[in-house]
Amino acid sequence: MPELPEVETVKNGLVPLLTGRRLVEVIQRRDRLRIPLPDNFVKRLRGQRIVRIDRRAKYLLFYLDGPEVLICHLGMSGRMTHIPAARRNQPDIFGRHDHIILETDRHDLVIFNDPRRFGLMTLCPAAGLWQHALLCHIGPEPLGNEFNAVYLLDQAAKRRSAVKALLLNQRVVAGLGNIYVCEALFRAGISPQRNACDLEPAEVEKLVPVIRDVLRCAIRAGGSSLRDYAHIDGELGYFQHHFRVYGHEGDACPTPGCGAKISRIIQSKRSTFYCPACQN
Repeated sequence: MPELPEVETVKNGLVPLLTGRRLVEVIQRRDRLRIPLPDNFVKRLRGQRIVRIDRRAKYLLFYLDGPEVLICHLGMSGRMTHIPAARRNQPDIFGRHDHIILETDRHDLVIFNDPRRFGLMTLCPAAGLWQHALLCHIGPEPLGNEFNAVYLLDQAAKRRSAVKALLLNQRVVAGLGNIYVCEALFRAGISPQRNACDLEPAEVEKLVPVIRDVLRCAIRAGGSSLRDYAHIDGELGYFQHHFRVYGHEGDACPTPGCGAKISRIIQSKRSTFYCPACQN
């Protein structure tokens, strides 16, 4: 599933293409993705100008000049693809899993493709956006000021679950996923199996900036391309080449002088990669 850096990269690619552009045509090729598409979806979007595009956690938010906001989630395999106006009339341009097509007043196309259909698109009144069921329970953004050591220590003290589960909880912190939690915990020297309530203040003080550094590095690298994810122009992210533990089961720990090998365990049905010597 695309995580925060991947969704941020997609957003950054869409902003210059769609901001200020009017949607002259919208094509809907199926009735539902993860959830049903809203009634009169095409009619409600056609003719609208996109005022700005934001990200909240793993959601893309398209603010329209009408009364609604288009909410999009990429799910497990969703991607946005840009087709320039010069190529839009090529034969067989749409694939089997191209479910939503947006055409701008410059006649560029932005296509939402989702083979597994775990993504979604829906519309919400702008005035009630933060009360929407998809968004109202999400925790603070990890790159924002509300996410800090005081906050995280307070959240950790309430929970006996593993620290990895704490960081994956979207009600605690927005947008973190399996890859970047594994990488951050390794770089902070904290075992993913530690109970969250056992974390010391000094460990949390170290962990928060490490999380931010990992995310910023991943965004600069365009995210991580492992399966389906790609930029809107089809280019791949390359942060996967900077993974220190994720996907490295059995490899030597990259910490100089460590000598241990990276282990893999399953936590909450997800693979966790860590160094049993460096992370305690």
